[in-house]
Amino acid sequence: MNFSYVVEGAFLQCSCGSAKATFKASAGRNITINGKPQGNVHDFKPGHNIPAFGMCSSTANPEVASATAANQGQLKKMPCKPAITVPWLNGKSDVMIDQFPALLNCSTNLCMWKGQITVEQDGQ
Repeated sequence: MNFSYVVEGAFLQCSCGSAKATFKASAGRNITINGKPQGNVHDFKPGHNIPAFGMCSSTANPEVASATAANQGQLKKMPCKPAITVPWLNGKSDVMIDQFPALLNCSTNLCMWKGQITVEQDGQ
């Protein structure tokens, strides 16, 4: 597989979400590819770097679990509110972007509600 660097505008997907989300690099990033700020593994803040993925279908999410229970056990999706607490995995450790490994298209992260977040398109 050919790995590529992730830049602002990349498309992300969560295994429990109903829609793609658009990655945003942290503010003030001066390292760019084709004029787009390059991501690093510390660009993981929910709502800032990683927006919502539409509707969440994970019953590990308390809001989904509650809504599903109230719906006689039939899955009831609720709006996604990513709960991400750790940096991205599988960054390029020999290429530092603002002191942290560069984010790659093979990098992944996990939501506390059991969703796996992947890079669908690097944004370049």
